[in-house]
Amino acid sequence: MTHMDNIKVMKRDGRLEPIDLDKIHKVITWAAEGLDNVSVSQVELKSHIQFYDGIKTRDIHETIIKAAADLISEDTPDYQYLAARLAIFHLRKIAYNQFEPPHLFDHVTKLTEAGKYDQHILQDYSREEFDELNDYIDHWRDMNLAYAAAEQMAGKYLVQDRVTKTVYESPQFLYVLVGMCLFASYDKSERMHYVKRFYDAASTFKISLPTPIMSGVRTPSRQFSSCVLIECGDSLDSINATTSAIVRYVSQRAGIGINAGNIRALGSPIRGGEAQHTGCIPFYKLFQTAVKCCSQGGVRGGAATLFYPLWHLEVESLLVLKNNRGVEDNRVRHMDYGVQINRTLYTRLIKGEDIALFSPSDVPGLYEAFFADQDKFEALYTKYEKDDNIRKRHVPAADLFSLLMQERASTGRIYIQNVDHCNTHSPFDPTVAPIRQSNLCMEIALPTKPLDNINDEEGEIALCTLSAVNLGEVDSLEDIEEPAELIVRALDALLDYQDYPVKAAENGSMNRRTLGVGVINYAYYLAKNGTRYSDGSALGLTHQTFEALQYYLLKASNKLAKEKGACPAFNETTYSQGILPIDTYKADLDKVCNEPLRLDWEALRQEIKTHGLRNSTLSALMPSETSSQIANATNGIEPPRGLVSVKASKDGILKQVVPDILNLKGNYELLWQMPNNDGYLKLVAVMQKFIDQSISANTNYDPTRFEGNRVPMKVLLKDLLTAYKLGVKTLYYHNTRDGANDAQADIDDGCASGACKL
Repeated sequence: MTHMDNIKVMKRDGRLEPIDLDKIHKVITWAAEGLDNVSVSQVELKSHIQFYDGIKTRDIHETIIKAAADLISEDTPDYQYLAARLAIFHLRKIAYNQFEPPHLFDHVTKLTEAGKYDQHILQDYSREEFDELNDYIDHWRDMNLAYAAAEQMAGKYLVQDRVTKTVYESPQFLYVLVGMCLFASYDKSERMHYVKRFYDAASTFKISLPTPIMSGVRTPSRQFSSCVLIECGDSLDSINATTSAIVRYVSQRAGIGINAGNIRALGSPIRGGEAQHTGCIPFYKLFQTAVKCCSQGGVRGGAATLFYPLWHLEVESLLVLKNNRGVEDNRVRHMDYGVQINRTLYTRLIKGEDIALFSPSDVPGLYEAFFADQDKFEALYTKYEKDDNIRKRHVPAADLFSLLMQERASTGRIYIQNVDHCNTHSPFDPTVAPIRQSNLCMEIALPTKPLDNINDEEGEIALCTLSAVNLGEVDSLEDIEEPAELIVRALDALLDYQDYPVKAAENGSMNRRTLGVGVINYAYYLAKNGTRYSDGSALGLTHQTFEALQYYLLKASNKLAKEKGACPAFNETTYSQGILPIDTYKADLDKVCNEPLRLDWEALRQEIKTHGLRNSTLSALMPSETSSQIANATNGIEPPRGLVSVKASKDGILKQVVPDILNLKGNYELLWQMPNNDGYLKLVAVMQKFIDQSISANTNYDPTRFEGNRVPMKVLLKDLLTAYKLGVKTLYYHNTRDGANDAQADIDDGCASGACKL
């Protein structure tokens, strides 16, 4: 190896200079200040081995950062902060040519002139307000980021040139500018108050923002909804309009939910028998092409989940669309699928009876009743079953459910939607605004209407705008009130601030003003409170916490309604009738958790009936792979796979350590330590009692716990029925332990497209 003294460094202008080891030593020593169990010399040693003659300054920085990051472990977690500080130092040098950030006004002026920031910021705010906020920003908060967070910030969120990888801003500017954009329309007398409160909550990780907001708000591009739900009718016009809407939204980085369950089955008559219908699969292929045709910011193609009912005549072909066997003609593998089930179908399974399969076009009223009225569905279903003139097929329910669960197990990506729970335990009146689909990640439950053309004003595309409260920052339940209010205000303002590529989406958003606020860091919250997923100890805590979350969200929306008016379609919600989520949950849950309600729901009920709500929905529990990394939090409501987990991102491997690992190591229950899904599903059901939309809930299986290393079908069906019985609306991934390193979790899935993942 070359002796260190002989190494020359190539500066940015091409000049060669001897390496300055003293300067490197000073930077690492600065970054190590106040951290426990980190060794400056060890980082130097690991870096020096990788230096070579002619190395560029930028490569030296990156080598030191990686050397520190490699030392992150269960016993030495503080290397994640050492590596992060070095990364921030490097990032600021690239952005500003110096470590100290510029004045906020100068920075915004420069980036607006370069076309990177939206011009309205300079127009809306006075120089005095810029000065006031500049003095308020605490740039040292950048140093509280952990390594995975700093890397994700630089890779995904900070405004940059994605070709040259030149970053133009540092994290505190991101936080303050998002606040400035969202509260720009507020009255000048109060907006600085909200911008500062929002900045503090976001930059200290009390609230977690989704990818589209963090990467987009402050730039000239203005579409920030994470999830888009598009319903397709049974006509060529509607199919074409759906395809166009998919393309417009995929190009805007949104994740797509497509409801295509109403398309008639193969062989159905068209134009009075003049032709035979080609069935669902060719149209699903068309939608898949639309989803994949636009890359999302040059990163990857779009992602979609497509929905259909379990009683569809073609269901046996549809269930295997993701299967690796088969030929291209009968597979549509690049979308995920949500299979829709209700009480009638589960009852057939439990009683060992058959399920009748129909084409929706042959059974008038059945498809509509499937969502809007369960008793009417049951009556029509049995009537059509007995009618010899109607085309149908009978399949033993056990066979059909087994095929469903087998495909769910083998692909991991066949999801479940219990459409009756989505409509009976819903903030929408199903007779006027039924829920007929979910979204990419199974946490959204909003009304939709098919489009007849792309400019159709009668149709409705549902959008959901997401954010989350960091439970790791909650010490008493009152701590939830402030972040809940700030999120509701910020997201509600975002609805007016953003653009709408399709009119049907703007109509839906403006009328319903739907929000989906979730949580991150639940696993840390359980560990910190000495409770576990699997043994029932967390039931009471979970009940109290999610009661407080929904209560404070409703309170905030009610307060906003008093200021700005209720949402125009408030009359289509059950809230307008004084019905709350605590009135419509599944009573079976009380046998699992009989925790009393602790907040004053009756007073809130009266306030909602009197003044309304600004937002038709307020809560949804989403996956939060990337944004939880920013807060160095555990992912959503999920148990971590390891105390140190390795996340693969497009920028390489990132190690993330669970919060407060040195004190709480023994308190965390890791994913594969859970004996089964029972404890987790009960907790999800307790959350669902309060959450007005749905929950991205996963089922997890370790084959080594079963004879012959195979998970028995009866176990899969038992979990499905348990979830249904307790009122769970949706199930997302099916994870199988594959014996690989348990700490490894690849975040590069459909949702991590920044679509619905927070």
